Amino acid sequence: MMIEQEIRTQAEAAKAASYQLASLRSDVRNRALHAMADALMQHTESILHENAADVAEAKAAGTRASYLDRLRLDAKRMEAMSEALRLTAALPDPLGREDYSVRRPNGLEIRRLRVPLGVIGMIYEARPNVTADAIGLCLKSGNAVLLRGGSDALRSNRVIADI
Repeated sequence: MMIEQEIRTQAEAAKAASYQLASLRSDVRNRALHAMADALMQHTESILHENAADVAEAKAAGTRASYLDRLRLDAKRMEAMSEALRLTAALPDPLGREDYSVRRPNGLEIRRLRVPLGVIGMIYEARPNVTADAIGLCLKSGNAVLLRGGSDALRSNRVIADI
């Protein structure tokens, strides 16, 4: 029952945050993405330290080499994570864009406007880079996110999300 309450608490906090995220201007979200990219590079050493512990534990458990490769971070992958956040910031703002409009014969105007979903839940395994990608994409689109990464990457995911 404790885990259910913890998830409910996190989901309620994410829902409350989603309203604030949805109202942020595009330039604010983009600056946040650049700040996240900078922070990942500034904290590369601590991320790689936690990731090494995840990899060592997975290796000791007899995890396949292909799985270990997906789990492992290095300086090049850290740079790619940071660059992905910068590229996300460079994308056009998805919010508030009207992509369909029609006026009915009776004068009723129907429009389709892009808006945030609110809270997105994401479950993924052994790819700590997905943590940064998911956070970045959700921020760009004005959504809050609840992440559930694989237990093999717990330390890596926590430090990346904290940063």
